[in-house]
Amino acid sequence: MLKYLNGYDAQLKSKVQSLIDQNKLGEYLLARYSDRHDYTTDKSLYTYVQELKNIHLRSASPISKVLYDTKMRDVSAALGSHTFVSRVQGAKLKAKNEIRISHTFKKVPEAFLRMIVTHELAHLKVKEHNKAFYKLCTHIDPTYHQLEFDVRLYLIYLERFGELYA
Repeated sequence: MLKYLNGYDAQLKSKVQSLIDQNKLGEYLLARYSDRHDYTTDKSLYTYVQELKNIHLRSASPISKVLYDTKMRDVSAALGSHTFVSRVQGAKLKAKNEIRISHTFKKVPEAFLRMIVTHELAHLKVKEHNKAFYKLCTHIDPTYHQLEFDVRLYLIYLERFGELYA
């Protein structure tokens, strides 16, 4: 029933289910995260991602493209993606990093967008979802784990009730 919370303990799931049953999940989210961000264009998203990268991962590979992806329809599969493309161009090897964020995150609080961007930026350094990866995520944003949980709650709300931050 709470597919975005697989892996979380039963007591926590029960509390979330209670919020849903009492029709208070939206209130909970709005109390914690009331305003939408202003990064609604690909250009402003690129600037936002570059600023975070320059603060926390200055030595990481450059990012060539950042955009909202309208083809990412199934948010249960991916909220964002990081791709690394290498090609031979003459005698040189050209590499490009691209970050794509689901268009679902155009109308959410900045904290939710920051969580997705943090996740994708961490993939510049660590490809696998392992201990080092999550340590880097919390280095970039110490509230990463709470934000990830709250994004999961938002996805539950979105799936059941529709837009919260319209």
